[in-house]
Amino acid sequence: MTHSIIFSGFGGQGIMLMGQLLTQAGMHAGKKVSWIPSYGPEMRGGTAYCSVTISDDAIGSPVITEPNVVVAMNLPSVTRFTPQIVPGGTLIINSSLAPNMVDRKDIVQVQAPMNAIADELGNPKVLNMVGLGVVLAACQPVSVEAMLKSMDTMFGKKFADKPKLLELNRTALQKGMDQVKK
Repeated sequence: MTHSIIFSGFGGQGIMLMGQLLTQAGMHAGKKVSWIPSYGPEMRGGTAYCSVTISDDAIGSPVITEPNVVVAMNLPSVTRFTPQIVPGGTLIINSSLAPNMVDRKDIVQVQAPMNAIADELGNPKVLNMVGLGVVLAACQPVSVEAMLKSMDTMFGKKFADKPKLLELNRTALQKGMDQVKK
């Protein structure tokens, strides 16, 4: 199975970190992985996106032109990347910033109010962890255990003296997964 995923949103939403964490989790799961960031000089506030491929097989090219998953954290991302999703693919929408479903009957659409969930948790910066939780539950590109190990690897030293922040990120991940299970 190959997951070709595009994460897209405004600069500052943690888009690159989402891709890096998922890529790291893929490595922990023993998969073949690639991650390519794409952003211009408008990083904060402009559109940023990254491409992540996770596969059991060798990856021929890290460039994704026909994703089977798009994670759209804002309306411009929905508009830009929805037409590229392969039939049968999945569109994950942050309904806090892009409340309308798109008119495609050949893809699965998952909506979650990611900003609202992060706000309920008391820290808007965990928006990206909520989004990753939605991805894990909706598409299962890696196991929850692999993602938690990825978070420990990438956040362990950074949050060594702030265990509550690591726990908050784990809680946000779980809240995202819970949204899909509803």
